[in-house]
Amino acid sequence: MKRSVIAVATALSLVLTASACGDSKPQKGGGTYTTIDGNHAIDAQAPINPYAGKGNAFNGYNAIPLGFRKNHMTDHNQHYPAIAESWQVNADQSEITIKIQPNAKWSDGTDVTADDIQVSAAVAFTQGGGVFQVTPGTTGALGELTIVDKKTVKFTQAAGARNNTFLFSVLSLWVLPKSVWGPQLPADFWDKVKLGGSADPAKADAAKAARDEISALGKKLIAFGPAKDVTAGPFVLESVNASEAILVKNTHYFNASKIGPEKVRLRNYTGNEQIWNYLTAGELDSAPFTATPTNVVEQILKVNGSKQLKGLSHVSGALAFNQKFEPFNKVEVRRALAYLIDRAQATKVGSPDSGKAAETTHGMIQEAAKSWIGEAELAKLNQYNLDKAKAETLLTQAGMTKKDGKWMLANGQPFSFKIQAPNGFSDWIATGSNIAKQLTEAGIAVEVQTSADFAVYQKEMAEGKYAVGFWLIALGPSTYNAYARLYGAANGWTAFGGKLTHAAPGEKGNWIGSPETATIEGAGTVNPGELTYQLSQLPVDQAKDTILKLAKYTNDQVPMIQIWNYVNVQFINESRYTNWPEANCECLRLSHGVWMQLGYIQPK
Repeated sequence: MKRSVIAVATALSLVLTASACGDSKPQKGGGTYTTIDGNHAIDAQAPINPYAGKGNAFNGYNAIPLGFRKNHMTDHNQHYPAIAESWQVNADQSEITIKIQPNAKWSDGTDVTADDIQVSAAVAFTQGGGVFQVTPGTTGALGELTIVDKKTVKFTQAAGARNNTFLFSVLSLWVLPKSVWGPQLPADFWDKVKLGGSADPAKADAAKAARDEISALGKKLIAFGPAKDVTAGPFVLESVNASEAILVKNTHYFNASKIGPEKVRLRNYTGNEQIWNYLTAGELDSAPFTATPTNVVEQILKVNGSKQLKGLSHVSGALAFNQKFEPFNKVEVRRALAYLIDRAQATKVGSPDSGKAAETTHGMIQEAAKSWIGEAELAKLNQYNLDKAKAETLLTQAGMTKKDGKWMLANGQPFSFKIQAPNGFSDWIATGSNIAKQLTEAGIAVEVQTSADFAVYQKEMAEGKYAVGFWLIALGPSTYNAYARLYGAANGWTAFGGKLTHAAPGEKGNWIGSPETATIEGAGTVNPGELTYQLSQLPVDQAKDTILKLAKYTNDQVPMIQIWNYVNVQFINESRYTNWPEANCECLRLSHGVWMQLGYIQPK
C-alpha cells in the first residue's frame, strides 16, 4: 500500500531492471496465457511476498486484496469484490464491515477466515502507509479491527479521524494466510500496535519503543518468503526463473469457473523495447500499458489477431520544477516555460499513441476536471497556448535579458538547465529531448540527462538533486490523491492527528518547494496544502469548491507543467482467446488477472 504511487509509475512506464528474457512462445492450443506483469520485472530469487518490491506475488494472479478499485471518475469508493464479497459503511465512513466470500479458500483447501484478515492487517501495520500506521493520531488511520464472526470483520477509524479514503485504503489490503504469516508475528503484536498508537505523554517512551519494534519487524517481513505459494487468488506460482514465471490455475479459488486459462506465463522484460519485440513477434496474448511510438504500433497491429484496447487513464505526465533551484522559484519563469513549450509537438514525439496533449495545467486529467468543475470554469483558466511574446515579457519581468538570441540570468550567466529522466523510459526521454530542442531554439540551453533506473531517479528526486524532471500527477480517481501529488509530502505538507504541518523546502522530503500560500485572482489567499487536506475529509458531494480553488491555484502558480494526459493503450491478440473487455471499460486500469476474475479472457 505505501508503494501504491511507485506501482503506478512503474506500470505506466513499464521500465525496470530485469534478467535476460526467454524465447518460449505461447502454445497454439490455448491452455497457457502469456503476458507481462506491469508492476515489476521478474526476479527468480525474490520472495513470494506482495510487499517485496520485486516479489513473486503478482497482482490479480496469486496476490489478491479485499477489493479492486473500479477507478470511477468521481466516486473513488466504487470497487469490484475480491476476497470481500460485500461491505457496509456507516454514514460518516468511520466503520466498515467486511463480509468475506463464503466459498473463499486458500490453495491448500482451507477456508479464508476473519483470522486471516486480522493477520493480513497486522503485516500491513509493519509496513506502514495508508490507514495502517501506528503514529499517534495519524489522520485516517485504522483504530480497531474487530472479528465479528468467522467470515466478518469490522474496521474502525482512529478516534477523531474521518478520512474519506478510508474505504479504498482498507479494501486494498493484501489478503495473506494466517498459517504462513501468523508465525512471523509476536503473540502480543496487537498490544504493541495499541501501545504504539498511544498519545498519552506518560507512555511516550514505551510507545516509541513499540513503534520502533514494529518498524524493525516490518523490515524482516518485507524479506520473508514462504517456502511455497499459498494463495486465495485464481493462480498459484508453480515455477520462476530469469525468463518467466509460470502460474497454474488454483482449483480452490472461489470463482474458479470464471477463469479460462489453465496456466499463465509472465514474461520478463528489461524495458519498453523488449515488450515491443514480444508483441511484433506474436509472442504475447496481451500486454498491459506500454508507451509505444506510432511506427511500432503499426508493426504490432500487422501481427495476425493483434488489436488495441483503449481506455481512460487517471494519470498525466508533467515537467516538474524544484523551486529551490533558481530561477524556478520565480512564478514568471515557470509560466514563461509553459508558454514556450508546444505540448502537442512534445506529445507527438514522445507519446503519440498513448498520450493526449494536456489542454492546460490544473492538476487533474481533463475528463476529471470537466466532471468536477465543468467546462465553463475550465474555459476561464489560462491555457498557456504557445506564445513566445508573452514568454519574453515574463522572462524580462523575472530579471532576465536576451543577448544574441540567448537568455541571460540577472547575474549575467546563461539560463540553462538539464531535464532529468530515468534510463529506459522511452516516452519521457523522447518528450524531454523534444522540449529541450524547443527551449534551446527559444534561447534557453536545455539538455536531457538520464538516471541509471527508476529507483535511483525516484530516490534522488526526493533528495532534491534535480532542478527539473518528470513527475506523474493527476493520480485519480480520488481528487485528494491527485492533488496530494502536488501539495502533499513532496511539497512539504503532512497531516498527523488532524493537524497539518509544513516542512521548509529541502527538508523532510520537500523537493518541490512551493510557498505555503499565494494570492490567486478569484480565489484569494490560498494554502494548497490545507485545501488538499480538506479533500481527504470532505464528503465527495461537497468537494467542488475546494477542487476549483486548487485547479485555479495550480493553473496560476504552475508548480509543474502538464505535458500530456495518458491514454490507456493496451495490446491483445485474439488468435487463441476471446471475450475481451470493451474499450473504455473501467477494468482496463486493472491487471489482466483481474480481467479473468471478472469472467473475461476465455480460450477459443
